[in-house]
Amino acid sequence: MTQDRLHVVFGFGQVGSALTAHLAGLGLPVRVVSRNRPSGRVDGVDWRAADATDPEAATEAAKGASVVYQCLNAPYTDWPERFPPLQRGVLAAAERNSALLVSLENIYGYGPTGGKAMTEDLPLAATTVKGRTRAAMTQELLDAADAGRVRIAIGRASDFFGAGVTESSLGERVFANAVAGKRADFVGNPNLPHTYSYIPDMAAGLATLGTDERAVGGVWHLPGPETATTRQILDLVAGDVGHPVGVRSLPKLAVRALGLFNPTIRELVELSYEFDAPFVLDTTKYESTFGTAGTPLSTAISATVAWYQNRNGTPHPPQERPAS
Repeated sequence: MTQDRLHVVFGFGQVGSALTAHLAGLGLPVRVVSRNRPSGRVDGVDWRAADATDPEAATEAAKGASVVYQCLNAPYTDWPERFPPLQRGVLAAAERNSALLVSLENIYGYGPTGGKAMTEDLPLAATTVKGRTRAAMTQELLDAADAGRVRIAIGRASDFFGAGVTESSLGERVFANAVAGKRADFVGNPNLPHTYSYIPDMAAGLATLGTDERAVGGVWHLPGPETATTRQILDLVAGDVGHPVGVRSLPKLAVRALGLFNPTIRELVELSYEFDAPFVLDTTKYESTFGTAGTPLSTAISATVAWYQNRNGTPHPPQERPAS
């Protein structure tokens, strides 16, 4: 078992920082590896500087690890070019330290599913540049595991939200706008079911993959709140901010036009299929194996709204919702 040995987290971004805090809260020895010293550190957690694209540096930084977590990411505009080398460095670190590799993935690799719920056995049939990159990165991990070089567990999550999450489809353009009394900007159809993952649930799920031997060798959809439409989510947000939240649904042509001036928005166009049909992540496999589920959606929304309100210096108590 791996509960009492060193857990090394590569990356201290939105997910990596939450995972680090969760592991430390379990009483586990934890080390963070990142290029630069984190601004917000967790008491009792070791830190090492390393460029993960350098396998030798990554291996040395992870020395003594029993479990290695891949929570790194790359700038969205350079994602296909810069992300694979980061993963290869972390893979080398896990392999050379004989550590279990727990890798966080998104679900770009599945590609359009025509509204079919996504399960772990769905083929990786991506048609976009980022999707094909994601699928190829997954295959590298699976090939390494099949060759006996490393043990792996892969955790996948959908578009995420939570305290501190600003760069996401529900970030600044939805939560921040709502708190400021503005309309939420949304790409696609807000009336379709769409699974959103909650950062604390993702952290807890990854920690489970790193501490439960049943996870080894598997691909797992991480737990999260129940799936709802984006408009239903906006109604929950409205209940917390105390006023209606309108939505401005941006058509693809408008997004393309905005992309002329904003490279990040331009990169979103190829993934617009996620919001043009139901986009549902099935987490049954994880929940039936480990016996845990995600945070209720209303609770996750309230916590996220509170963070945005406190960030602006204008905290407000959540509005009481009528019983359903």
